[in-house]
Amino acid sequence: MTTSESSAYATYIAGLPRVLAGAAALFRDADGRILVVEPNYREGWTLPGGTIESDTGETPRQAARRETAEEIGLDLELGALLVVDWVHGAARPPVVAYVYDGGVLSDALFAAIRLQEEELLSWKLIDPSEATAYLPGALGPRVLAALDALAAGRGPAELENGRPPR
Repeated sequence: MTTSESSAYATYIAGLPRVLAGAAALFRDADGRILVVEPNYREGWTLPGGTIESDTGETPRQAARRETAEEIGLDLELGALLVVDWVHGAARPPVVAYVYDGGVLSDALFAAIRLQEEELLSWKLIDPSEATAYLPGALGPRVLAALDALAAGRGPAELENGRPPR
């Protein structure tokens, strides 16, 4: 590639739209309740997870595992990808959100949870029927779609703003 071609390509790449990406894990107890965490930096609850560090070459699965280990102290291999959700942004770039199956945790693993105090206030288990009440925006429907994908034993759900595309 010539210097001119290289420069043109760099300009092209720099002009592409920016997209944020995040990944989370869906953990459950034996009764089917969902583990949610309460961040100290915004209102509402969320799943353990966070931003994918693409500058390090991190994949969505690696990010979900790393963030889970950092946030709740559990470094567990994650199961299947359950959901990919494209969330449009008005005041921020769009976000692509990945949700992985964290599995059913034993009582011993729940007892081993250690919160990352710099980011989290608390954790609890909620019934799936409470998902949209606790989890703001597209996250509540995203979690319900993840549970549906898990129950149906099918591949990941494709969502836009927490809903199936039209």
